[in-house]
Amino acid sequence: MLEVKGLASYSPLGHLNEFRKDPLHFLSDLYNKHDTIVSFRFAHRKMNLLLEPALIKEVLVTKQNSFHKSKPFQEMKTLLGEGLLTSEDEVHMRQRRLMQPSFTKQHIQTYAEEMTMITEEFLCSWKDGEERLISRDMMELTLAIIVKTMFSMDMYQGHERVGKHLDIIMDIATKRIRSVLKAPLALHTPQNKSLTEAINAIDKVLYEMIEKRSDSNIKEDLLGVLMRARDEESGEGMTNQQLRDEAMTIFMAGHETTANTLSWCLYLLSQHPSKAERLYEEVDRVLGNRRANHDDMKELVYTQQIIWESIRLYPPAWLIGRKAIEDVRIGNYKIHKGETVLISPYIMQHSEKYFSNAEEFIPERFINGKVKDVPEYAFFPFGGGPRVCIGNHFAIMEATLVLATIAQQFTVELLQNQHKVEPEPFITLRPKSGLRMIVRKRR
Repeated sequence: MLEVKGLASYSPLGHLNEFRKDPLHFLSDLYNKHDTIVSFRFAHRKMNLLLEPALIKEVLVTKQNSFHKSKPFQEMKTLLGEGLLTSEDEVHMRQRRLMQPSFTKQHIQTYAEEMTMITEEFLCSWKDGEERLISRDMMELTLAIIVKTMFSMDMYQGHERVGKHLDIIMDIATKRIRSVLKAPLALHTPQNKSLTEAINAIDKVLYEMIEKRSDSNIKEDLLGVLMRARDEESGEGMTNQQLRDEAMTIFMAGHETTANTLSWCLYLLSQHPSKAERLYEEVDRVLGNRRANHDDMKELVYTQQIIWESIRLYPPAWLIGRKAIEDVRIGNYKIHKGETVLISPYIMQHSEKYFSNAEEFIPERFINGKVKDVPEYAFFPFGGGPRVCIGNHFAIMEATLVLATIAQQFTVELLQNQHKVEPEPFITLRPKSGLRMIVRKRR
């Protein structure tokens, strides 16, 4: 087995400052200068960046038992507990078995009508010709959808009781993940106090809802489905703590990622008028003036192509980390126990090796969510293997119905004096400093 060649650095922090300054440029530069795999240091920690789809598949699929989630994900345990995103081994497999039936294509289609109704209600606040902070709008809209489908809560309740606290949590969690030195949460710093208060506020809402739902009063929302779920092997359901952890995970993963996808879709359409016109033509032909529903998904082909191409260019999960829990061979290389492996959907999905004109917005390259002749794990926006995103069908359906509903009613254009639009790699890939646009009524 070969040892992974590493970049030299004389700084005690290794390459951490270069990474922090511009993570996407740092990773892309490594991809362009190296083949297969390359390593570098974050202080004392060795990081191994995988640059080939076959190696990525080994880590995510064939040898996934040799890895756990990396250190930044452990930081999220403060918030998410033992939810699907952070749990490992037997705990993760049991939770996955319990939750999987709630996220099949057949089950999630029951939420389609609520998604479009909430979008229509939300768009009632948009006025012809006004300036909107679209990135904020998409966050509020996807939060409204998740609290309705999850808890049967309306959008105004959702923002007041959950949304404003989630904003605080995301901001502070991102700062903590990026910090080399961080104050233990037991220390009552102003930042720690704000984080703890925000988590406690959401916990209060979640536990109240769980406790109010007796067996005779379980609704047909996601929380109700999870409360009824039983493990096939043990016959047991989830404890209140597990329900809380999974609900918090769905909040965090379920609205932030889709909001960013929709923001990038609208930005890209504003920069490509001919693609936008093709979208309007499809939406008018398929929907006319009526409300979109799940049955329209098969006809909204170009709408979905736009979403897949936006996710290719701006994958919400731009970086995936795994920590080796034992010595393991990946390809011809030895990864030592304790080392971190990094996988970047962003750099793989921008590779000219796999995507012709990779930097261009070409929705037509996608057929049924795939690009012809592109190998497995060159395009993997939802991860892969046993830990593939459980909400992928929910996310694509939601993004499709929301985008079609917006296109049915409005066109969007970037504000003349809008700052340069570029991605900002936080926990997810957001438009840096937000996205300010003018919305105009179509009919």
